[in-house]
Amino acid sequence: MTDPFAARAWPRPAAATNPGLHDNHLYDLVEARFRRVVADDPVSATFYGLHDLDDRLADGSRDAVLGRLADERAHLATIEALDPEGFSPEAAFERDLELHNVRRTIFELDVVRLWERRSVALDTIGEGLFLLFARDFAPLAERLSALAGRLDAIPTYLEGSRTRAAVPQVRLWQQLEIEAAGHLPEFIDEIVAAGREELAATDLRRLERAAGRARAAIGDHAVWLRGTLASGTDDWALGYERFDTLIGLRALEDLDADAILAIGEAQLSEQIEARRAAARDVDPTADEATVIDRIKSDHAATFAEALDSYRHSMDRARAHLIARDLASVPDDERIHVLATPKYLRTLVPFAAYFQPARFEAKPMGLYIVTPSVGDGPGAMREHNRSSISNTSVHEAYPGHHLQLSVGSRHPSLTRLQVDAPEFVEGWGMYCEQMMREEGFDDRPTFRVALATDAIWRACRIILDVRMSRGEMGVDEATEFLIRHTSFERANARAEVLRYTYTPTYQLSYLLGKVLLLRFREDERRRLGERFSLRDFHDGLLRNGSIPISFHRRLAAAHTPADLEA
Repeated sequence: MTDPFAARAWPRPAAATNPGLHDNHLYDLVEARFRRVVADDPVSATFYGLHDLDDRLADGSRDAVLGRLADERAHLATIEALDPEGFSPEAAFERDLELHNVRRTIFELDVVRLWERRSVALDTIGEGLFLLFARDFAPLAERLSALAGRLDAIPTYLEGSRTRAAVPQVRLWQQLEIEAAGHLPEFIDEIVAAGREELAATDLRRLERAAGRARAAIGDHAVWLRGTLASGTDDWALGYERFDTLIGLRALEDLDADAILAIGEAQLSEQIEARRAAARDVDPTADEATVIDRIKSDHAATFAEALDSYRHSMDRARAHLIARDLASVPDDERIHVLATPKYLRTLVPFAAYFQPARFEAKPMGLYIVTPSVGDGPGAMREHNRSSISNTSVHEAYPGHHLQLSVGSRHPSLTRLQVDAPEFVEGWGMYCEQMMREEGFDDRPTFRVALATDAIWRACRIILDVRMSRGEMGVDEATEFLIRHTSFERANARAEVLRYTYTPTYQLSYLLGKVLLLRFREDERRRLGERFSLRDFHDGLLRNGSIPISFHRRLAAAHTPADLEA
């Protein structure tokens, strides 16, 4: 296939003061890999804001995945073969980060092999449709035309994806995909409804025909999914050895799984006591459960009103961080808050964030909030006013939206592709505490919510380790989470199901916060009077969403005046 991005000019880090022999060759290799990734995966291209392939889906087959694995191995071998002495310090850093990225990718594809044991085709399709529908990078009519093409590609994509299932499928995960098959057609109906308002008759008929074929293909896929259950397996845990290897590949400052588990257990005890203390400050005459119930009962009457509260809280947080000079905020950043599409609600039981597209002219972040999981009667209690404040700090300002709006501007394609949740999610959690330290919503009810969310993330560390190693099952983990967080049962179970297929991700939230707080204190000691909280934050954000251990390397190598690599 002709490379659709071959003629495009790509960003790359500025030339070093004393360039190395292999610097430019490294960046050529990085660009070639990135072009391959986005050419092979149109949804990934859409995610990054490259819209040449918006009307397509990838080859979803087993052979395509194995081909990608072979390509990644070849790329790794080429990078490893370059003499380390031939790089400037700046390019050597990028090389190490590229090796980190590719080794992680190879392990996921070759050892974890989630792609082989779980159907994720509908998740991929849903993301590919959602990004085109929700982002405003082009007029709606133009995006609907691309959506018609992508809908047309669904039958072939689903047929190919089923060839991945060469081993027994995990029943728990197939059930999630079956649920998605029930909800995704509703989202397709929303797209068609928008087309009726926007498109001329000919274009509308094309969209409706494509939607009809897509719905039928999804129905056929659901039949196939149900058929995999009888021969499926209930064995989803990664196991001790593979989990330990994955932890080692995460560059988590030499922490192993047992050390991480110990941090989670210590944090759980600490945050439980913090919540007790905050509850006493709310009402010293009431027990903790009564205080929590009162806080959860303080919510808007409707989800539409709650969504407005999310927007208002987000705007207040943005104004606060600017007034306190806590971090630089770009003039052109944009964010849109909307309800989570139904097909995503069992995967995102609370809220999530989609970062701005790197290559769009006017990038916009998407902050999605889930009304309920399975229409649970207590759903609005999770949208209480104290929790809304904390979630908006985490997801928007100065959390993920600010973080990813700034970090994605770095010219390194390697940094753009890093998977470092301990920094990304750790930053969101760090901001929850930092903003309270800096006076934002620092009343006792908000501190109860802050501690509750920290308890939740401490539970995530414990459950991530213990579930991934096979020490705890879904039902036991759900009860554990409810007991410590007071979550509604539907939300707690949806949370726990997510842990089963994202090993090492969930532990990243609170662990990342702990590592960032340690890093901040180390920098205070190292810099003394030269330390500036704003400079610390700006340096972290400008350098991209890379592992915290790599941020430490940059800080150690540079003075405050040139923290940006």
